[in-house]
Amino acid sequence: MKRKLFLLVIPTFFAIATTISCKKDKPLSSESNEVTTSKERSQFVVDTLNSKVEWKGYKIFKSENTSHFGTIKFESGDVTVKEGKLESGKFVADMTSLTSEDLKNDTEQLEKLNGHLKSGDFFEVEKFPTASYEITKVTPSAEGDYNTILDGNLTVKGITKPVQFKANISVKEGTVSIATEPKDIKREEFGVKFQAPAENGVIKDEVTLQINVKALEKK
Repeated sequence: MKRKLFLLVIPTFFAIATTISCKKDKPLSSESNEVTTSKERSQFVVDTLNSKVEWKGYKIFKSENTSHFGTIKFESGDVTVKEGKLESGKFVADMTSLTSEDLKNDTEQLEKLNGHLKSGDFFEVEKFPTASYEITKVTPSAEGDYNTILDGNLTVKGITKPVQFKANISVKEGTVSIATEPKDIKREEFGVKFQAPAENGVIKDEVTLQINVKALEKK
């Protein structure tokens, strides 16, 4: 009887363990696209010292006089290239590096704004220290100022949504360069819903993001 009970318990235990393992790494919320790559490809690693995300946020009306702008560094990332063309990639941003550039000469205000943006009111970096963008599709484009359309999954504060960027992409001499268009993202869709008191100026939902990546061929 004990042996039969033991044989029944073991499969049940492994089924529960497998279920927990599969759920552990899923984002809090996801509307992502699937990533596809081929086997015959070259891998490039993001040069984190020469890559960054540029951001801009606005108050009341979207203008240069009512904005803050700054940068976020990359923690890691890689891209794949097939037959001299970008095929896929993923970039992980270090949200703890978020800083304002327009206040860099005002230390007190800079620290105040950076601290607020990293707090639970905005990006809650202690709980969500990274954000990411994963390319799911690369489409050449012959229209406008950009040579490529990138489809991908943007993850911020554990929430993943599909986001498309126009971009200029160059692959040459062991280097991949990616420079996206400035793109408006609705921060409230990613759980960033803070609003200042009306007397301090209403904060716009839109945050403009621009990704600049340099990746070097992996030897």
